[in-house]
Amino acid sequence: MTEFLPHAAPRPRCVLHVDMDAFYASVEQRDDPTLAGRPVLVGGRPPRGVVAAASYEARRFGVRSAMPMREALARCPDAVVVRPRMDHYQSVSRDVFAVFRRLTPDVEGLSLDEAFLELTALPELADDPRVTALGIKDAIRAATGLTASVGAGPNKLVAKIASDLEKPDGLVVLFGAAIETTLARLPVRAIGGIGPKTSARLEAAGIFTLGELAAAPAGAVEPIFGRYAARMQGRALGLDDRPVEPRREAVSLSAEETFATDLDDPKALARELRPLAEKVAARLRRKHYVAGMVAVKIRQADFRTVTRQRSLTPASAESVALFEAAWGLVQTWITEHPGAKLRLLGITAGRLTAASQLSLFEAGEQRLDRVSDAIRERFGAGALMHGSDLGPGLEEDG
Repeated sequence: MTEFLPHAAPRPRCVLHVDMDAFYASVEQRDDPTLAGRPVLVGGRPPRGVVAAASYEARRFGVRSAMPMREALARCPDAVVVRPRMDHYQSVSRDVFAVFRRLTPDVEGLSLDEAFLELTALPELADDPRVTALGIKDAIRAATGLTASVGAGPNKLVAKIASDLEKPDGLVVLFGAAIETTLARLPVRAIGGIGPKTSARLEAAGIFTLGELAAAPAGAVEPIFGRYAARMQGRALGLDDRPVEPRREAVSLSAEETFATDLDDPKALARELRPLAEKVAARLRRKHYVAGMVAVKIRQADFRTVTRQRSLTPASAESVALFEAAWGLVQTWITEHPGAKLRLLGITAGRLTAASQLSLFEAGEQRLDRVSDAIRERFGAGALMHGSDLGPGLEEDG
């Protein structure tokens, strides 16, 4: 006799979104006890600088990331401005992600300070997501001295929204009927991808909350979202089938610099571009990538911004190769726009592939790059300077 047993119901998904609280600013407050409890702005100094991160003490004054530093200080005159230390933040981020990977290999990093964790296949963690989330928060605090906000839900959308609800140091778990009731009262911009322009169009149509978006007639939302209207209304109900993708590879690495004064002198621009190329090349080598494309970002004094790119053959992580390719692009643009003043230059390395193992007799430039990396890692980014950057008459001295 054959017995047919019903298939076990698939286990409901359990996804966590972990977001470090004001990460860069919190690292600076941790490292310098005199900054504790004070408004801290991480970024470049005025008049050209922008805010990369603001502590919660500064956010109370309406300061936010990407705001011009001059405006931020006008809103919060007592704020302390700290220059970013990206290498240090990356080191702290590695400690945070080590906590995640001790629990599950299914970690999708979104940036240095946030990630999705898929717990569905781990019933010992998924069955009580609140306890699991508390354990993660405690482990992060023990490893770094920092706080994180965690959201738990049946998918990435709900988990991300949940993590934003009780910042800083928050924990929100949303499953079942609580999803619809919680989302219904939130503004439409709670869904990623709905920015100021789209939210303004929704509000003009009388749609202010996710509950109103979910319940709106198709005729009201189709002119705004087009063929994605049904999907966005599903998002408003908390529906999302996107997988957690644990092996997302970097698609590009970049660095840029806003100048204290607008520049039009080619020699000065080359001096600014060279350390950017060296920084990107060093990051490529640390991550064991080579780049098959180099792009430059050029922003004029009137904020008009263009990008130019070219292939890099063979693919490389050498500082000289990246600089020469980028400088060639900048020179061409300068020739086409004589007299133009620039306020920003940036360089991006793209089409990244894994670097092959270096041969025993690696090229001289590669050896020099690696020695330079070691010196800068030990003594700081300013420990080395290119000879051509020393100034007129100095580069040829014996």
